[in-house]
Amino acid sequence: MLASRAFSLIGKRAISTSICLRAHGHAGVVKAEDFSLPAYVDRRDVPLPEVAFVKDLSAQQKALKEKEKASWTALSVDEKVELYRIKFNETYAEMNRGSNEWKTVLGGVLFFLGVTGLILIWQKHYMYGPIPHTFSDEWLSTQTKRMLDMRMNPVEGISSQWDFEKNEWKK
Repeated sequence: MLASRAFSLIGKRAISTSICLRAHGHAGVVKAEDFSLPAYVDRRDVPLPEVAFVKDLSAQQKALKEKEKASWTALSVDEKVELYRIKFNETYAEMNRGSNEWKTVLGGVLFFLGVTGLILIWQKHYMYGPIPHTFSDEWLSTQTKRMLDMRMNPVEGISSQWDFEKNEWKK
């Protein structure tokens, strides 16, 4: 089984290498695109693209373009649609059609939030120590009593809110 897997990978590597060789000009498969020339783009804010969608017309499309120069009443609905598809790739209705990309984005966000939550749980469990004893209610009451005994901030602080004669908080 391991040998068949190894030969499978070697075979795939040989095929991908031969494709790469063909793609690098050996068989003329790849053609570089000239980005200085106008390109076709379907956009709602630019209703008329700079160039037509179909650049290389077939013989049937060339005949249809010749027929277009005559009266449009002689054209059938299918021919008009074919002429439209030569010039444009999508209609406005097709451009405005909603996509399901939001589901992918929401799924990715929720996935990473879940991973972050798992990391936080792991950190709390394995990295942080126990809660210090100074957070207990007993310690906080002892600390508050000590601050009152020392009469800390008698003008605006904690001691100003304590009634020392009745031993209770002022109302």
